[in-house]
Amino acid sequence: MRTLHWTDRLLAHVDRSIKTMTGTLPVANGFEHDSRADELTPEEQSKSRQLMRINHCGEVCAQGLYHGQMLSARKDSTKVHLEHAAEDEQKHLVWCQERLRELNGQTSYLNPLWYGASFAVGAATGLMGDRVSLGFIAATEEEVCKHLDRHLAELPEGDHRTREIIAQMQADEAGHEQAALDEGGAPYPAAIKKFMALQSALMTSATRWI
Repeated sequence: MRTLHWTDRLLAHVDRSIKTMTGTLPVANGFEHDSRADELTPEEQSKSRQLMRINHCGEVCAQGLYHGQMLSARKDSTKVHLEHAAEDEQKHLVWCQERLRELNGQTSYLNPLWYGASFAVGAATGLMGDRVSLGFIAATEEEVCKHLDRHLAELPEGDHRTREIIAQMQADEAGHEQAALDEGGAPYPAAIKKFMALQSALMTSATRWI
């Protein structure tokens, strides 16, 4: 096998980024859904579509964040940690993408904007040092778990398929939070976490409809 040139890696990253933003990643790791048929009313289906569009966008943001952090991480061990976490998050992205299509929904038109913003934030936190970067992951995952908990409460009770996906994502995100702290991430103060929550609320509100 030939050694990949930096241009090969760049093109591979661009290809993955475009597919991430446009919801066209190949479904290679689908979620094993509940076997029960979900009979949803039009209103319930609309609600589930909105929630899964938001969750898909959240996973797009996660990819942008991790890609940016990998670019500026200092230690090889941190880069490896980030790469593994990004691969895990990509599974979530595909699950959301697949379920959204089952619900006859579409991904958010704002995904390129959010991906770019997340990539910039990830690269910036990486430049501040690995402890800051990993701490940012932990704080982000903490907020994501709260966000998914709200979605579980808001989700139509009869939508078993979506509920199982969100519950598994929540469990995985909690694991990512702890792993980032174990890797040496610096705990963030409450004031910064509150600001991050406000940014998350902005993304959620816009993506629900666009």
